[in-house]
Amino acid sequence: MGNCCSDQAGGRAAVGGSSSHNPNAPNEAIDQFLKSRGYHGLFSQIELSYSAADLRDRDVLSKSDPMLVVYTKGRDGVLEELGRTEVILNSLNPTWIAKHTITYHFEIVQTLVFHVYDVDTQFHNVEVKMLKLDEQQFLGEATCALSEIVTKSNRSLTLDLVHREESTRSTRPRNLGKLTVHAEESVSSKTTTEMILRCSDLEYKDLFSKSDPFLIISKEVENGTPIPVCKTEVIKNDLKPTWKRVFLNIQQVGSKDSPLVIECFNFNSNGKHDLIGKIHKSLADLEKLHSSGQGENLFLPTLVGHDYHNKILKSQLFVEKFSQSVEHTFLDYLAGGCELNFMVAIDFTASNGNPRLPDSLHYIDPSGRPNAYQRVRNWSFLQQFLELLFGYTHLMVPFAFQAIIEVGEVLQFYDSDKRFPAWGFGARPIDGPVSHCFNLNGSSHYCEVEGIQGIMMAYTSALLNVSLAGPTLFGPVISNAALIASQSLANGGRKYFVLLIITDGVVTDLQETKDALVKASDLPLSILIVGVGGADFKEMEILDADKGERLENSTGRVASRDIVQFVPFRDVQMTCGFNFLILKMKLCLAPAGGEISVVQALLSELPTQFLTYMRTRDIQPLSS
Repeated sequence: MGNCCSDQAGGRAAVGGSSSHNPNAPNEAIDQFLKSRGYHGLFSQIELSYSAADLRDRDVLSKSDPMLVVYTKGRDGVLEELGRTEVILNSLNPTWIAKHTITYHFEIVQTLVFHVYDVDTQFHNVEVKMLKLDEQQFLGEATCALSEIVTKSNRSLTLDLVHREESTRSTRPRNLGKLTVHAEESVSSKTTTEMILRCSDLEYKDLFSKSDPFLIISKEVENGTPIPVCKTEVIKNDLKPTWKRVFLNIQQVGSKDSPLVIECFNFNSNGKHDLIGKIHKSLADLEKLHSSGQGENLFLPTLVGHDYHNKILKSQLFVEKFSQSVEHTFLDYLAGGCELNFMVAIDFTASNGNPRLPDSLHYIDPSGRPNAYQRVRNWSFLQQFLELLFGYTHLMVPFAFQAIIEVGEVLQFYDSDKRFPAWGFGARPIDGPVSHCFNLNGSSHYCEVEGIQGIMMAYTSALLNVSLAGPTLFGPVISNAALIASQSLANGGRKYFVLLIITDGVVTDLQETKDALVKASDLPLSILIVGVGGADFKEMEILDADKGERLENSTGRVASRDIVQFVPFRDVQMTCGFNFLILKMKLCLAPAGGEISVVQALLSELPTQFLTYMRTRDIQPLSS
């Protein structure tokens, strides 16, 4: 979504951010702040607009006076009102002017519910937000996922309006008209500012050498608290440094006129950095500074008596370059026809335990209760089945098991045919040798299954037809996924592949896996790994290069990008009304009512990996 970063490792210690001159690299400083407040992964502002056709006419002497009410639906089934449109008089084919803004999150399924009402004449002078909906005539409802709208080439989706009671029945509901919803991505989500900043006459802060300066750019929120959104690299021993270019997304700072704080620090290895000086400027101010060619004096808050006064310094900040551009976003590529294709691979090694014993992760319970791997997949279908029969909307199931099924539920909206390659590894088929990559559906010719439910059925069938064996080898599965990705690429396909591996974590071909991952890093492929059980996952952490060290193969070649994301089940727990996820030594906290799940952790890096692949290869989205 356009991040801000620098490109020397020394800068990482400054605010805990990443070090890369790539404008698409993740910015851990801002990500950490957003995650600490419940935001995860890609988020973009979407404006929704609406029109309807062939509505029911409920008025005797005139046509209906329709108003639309829009809701978001939580995982618990509770509706939260997003907004209302205006009332349009005497129209069965309204186009409403009112629009609503919603934040799009790639890593979760965001369900929207739409209710259309005919507003009675006696209420036409009442503000729409004050209308009592139970006093209006209900014309119909529709529901969809936000993902279904943004993945359309024209970002418009037409839905059938149905009666409220009929929408949950298995019989075909009566058509009460059509509702068309259009999504438009905010321009601020696409606008990126590129700057080159320098300082002059910085003060000495080190005793025996010059200062080691770096910059932190923060935005100011209403209470005056600065939120870091950008940092530069550290430049050693320099009192007139020129930093490498930095990139700021307009959405990160709010607007071009939003107040920013630019602070210059002297780097110290102990993390206690000395403030050299700072200024308050907006992006618009920095653009004017660039145009004038002049510098702005830094100031230093200095304690005088009991109050702080701003001491004006000789040091100055200059803007050597200032430019703005509109970059293609993740949603632009989706609208241009790009798809995400889901794949899955399941660990069948003997370390998972005998499937006939209760302590096995594959245990086949005679009562029909799902095992650890099945619970990863079964939840949505069990939920849908119970909702259909009994109207249940939520079950108390293990948090992690519920979350993992969402990987497929999220990605299926981005895959048009919903045919998923599914493999097993580490098992011995009947009368055959141990296989480290076999088709889960039992076929020797094709590996695809129909939908998420097809994965579940194929897995259950495979348990009855293979013997758990070993060792645990990731290399063959990754190579198979890479082969499909490379064939698609060679055929001109505009697809990006996502492989989900569910394992007990004890990988025995670590170097071969690294070799396969380094080779796959050049392909349109990302790999999500979920650790099941209580194994030591240190090797998984090595494969997930989040600590900044890129994978290296046996010949010394370094991966072109990070394509692995790993999350262990046991890092998820629920405590005191809060959901806690400890991921790679980072604590992410969301209040009760918000949800932080394994799937969010798994999918949070995927859009960035996708964009890094597309942009570094100069692949442009097709015009919609």
